[in-house]
Amino acid sequence: MTQHTDNPYVVDDNRKIPMWKIVDGKIIHTPNSNRVSFRTNISKSVLNALKQLALKHNTNVNHLIENGLKNVLVQDKITLDKTDKPLDRIQYKATYDHQLISDVKEYAKNHNVFMNDIIEYSV
Repeated sequence: MTQHTDNPYVVDDNRKIPMWKIVDGKIIHTPNSNRVSFRTNISKSVLNALKQLALKHNTNVNHLIENGLKNVLVQDKITLDKTDKPLDRIQYKATYDHQLISDVKEYAKNHNVFMNDIIEYSV
């Protein structure tokens, strides 16, 4: 794969998960990550507390949220106080494991709650 060949930059990528594909004569990068971007509304005070905790433990906020969500998913029942919802919610966007987000969506649907309530409950 060199610019000095007859077909520059055209090479078969034989990896298990190819990094490049040729689509309509153009080379397209294919990400091999199972993470997806997800946006939700979360309490600003909860988010600030998570940021401080993430700094203390040298990790990312979304990884803390993921661990909390995994713990919630193993519970059969959660108790949410719908009358005491935070009023300081802001939009928060981060990347999460695709399978985890799918499981949380299904859990929220089955328990008739919103995902942002589950996220706040998990932390």
